[in-house]
Amino acid sequence: MAHDPHYARDSIGDIAPKLAELTDAVLFADVWARAEISPRERSIATVSALIALNRGEQLPFHLARARDNGLSEAELVELITHLAFYAGWPCAFSAIGTLRKERAP
Repeated sequence: MAHDPHYARDSIGDIAPKLAELTDAVLFADVWARAEISPRERSIATVSALIALNRGEQLPFHLARARDNGLSEAELVELITHLAFYAGWPCAFSAIGTLRKERAP
């Protein structure tokens, strides 16, 4: 899944055009592109935050992006296992369920 530069515009632009514009132009085109940390590290941080905050609706997109950014399934499972101790077992079990559904073919 290569990142679509118009992902937000295409998915929410009809109802929230400004949010879509900010998401595409600032979040993905600027923040995610900054050189200070790698896209792989950004994916680890983002997936961790989504799991810890129990934001499951956004998790499938970011699990796919994490794979695109070089994280293997084994690394994602290990990340989720690690987070069980910090974010809680329910968050980890929910994330494992999402990972299973979104498993790469």
